[in-house]
Amino acid sequence: MSAYAALAEYYDELTGDVPYNDFADYYERLFREYSVEVGLVLDLCCGTGSLTCEMAARGYELIAADASADMLMRARDKAYSSALAKMPLFINQSAQELDLYGTVDAAYSSLDSLSYVPFGDLPEVFHRLRLFIRSGGLLVFDLRTPEFLRGMDGSVSVDECEGLFCVWRGRFEEGALYYGMDIFARAGKCWNRYAEEHVEYPHEPERVKELLENAGFTDVRVRTDGPMGGADRVFFTAIRGN
Repeated sequence: MSAYAALAEYYDELTGDVPYNDFADYYERLFREYSVEVGLVLDLCCGTGSLTCEMAARGYELIAADASADMLMRARDKAYSSALAKMPLFINQSAQELDLYGTVDAAYSSLDSLSYVPFGDLPEVFHRLRLFIRSGGLLVFDLRTPEFLRGMDGSVSVDECEGLFCVWRGRFEEGALYYGMDIFARAGKCWNRYAEEHVEYPHEPERVKELLENAGFTDVRVRTDGPMGGADRVFFTAIRGN
């Protein structure tokens, strides 16, 4: 079973505490801070589209890309049920394979999605983002800190809501955090069990900053002022150079 094949159905229930409004507020603040006029936005690794729909509801045109067809199906259904004035364009592409028809004014990737990309693939991701962000456009993304990921070794946690619970188990080995999840969903008098494993990589912020600069981005900043930021999560902002 591919990653997110089972999780996609239950993702929104298990992540109900994510402050998507705060992320949207933060991105809009950055648009103003950098004086970037933004109309068309790329949501890279959009997941089930909660933030995509929030940004679209604020009047932006959205292109939303994700490697998981299961997550995209949920995102598309969510967008249609939201009766948005501007319907996002959903595309089934990974960050490493991003291929748009033109350029966007800004791009963001939220909730440490790029932590799932191996370090050796980041140069290609940043190269493609530079291709598809217009000159002077803004890139924003966040990563889990290496300290946080290493600290998850041996961790066990449980998320639970009505008719559903998920057991998470983390192990750090060979330079990555592997976390398995067992999802139990009630089906009448029975429970269905699904199992997946996900991997996150501990990218050092200074090395990521160097890769962005090598790819042609300028004014690269590492910051902790974003939602859920701090010791566990860092944000990056960068301008697409000429």
